[in-house]
Amino acid sequence: MTDLSREAMAPAEIGPNADGTALLIEWKDGHRSTFPPRLLRLSCPCAGCVDEMTGRRTLRESDVPSDVHPLAIEYVGRYALQFEWSDGHRTGIYPFEFLRRLCPCPACSAN
Repeated sequence: MTDLSREAMAPAEIGPNADGTALLIEWKDGHRSTFPPRLLRLSCPCAGCVDEMTGRRTLRESDVPSDVHPLAIEYVGRYALQFEWSDGHRTGIYPFEFLRRLCPCPACSAN
């Protein structure tokens, strides 16, 4: 992904995709990101999933069910989302800048 302004990294709209299987974020610059639930859960940035000292991911992929999904999604101020996951996890805060950089679309993945 190229460098983006803070404004571009702000969501214009957040909600489920058309079939309700993923989170869709439309960003203020018009880009659209579709996040499968398991990708978001495996990318959780909290201290329980990432070693705070080394930055090494401690969450093992095998520990996350393939059908994991959010039970609730809440805004954290004007800068992030927090998920309550079906596997019981709920401590991760996902800043919008983090989510924009996580975008799995081919255009963003190529950068």
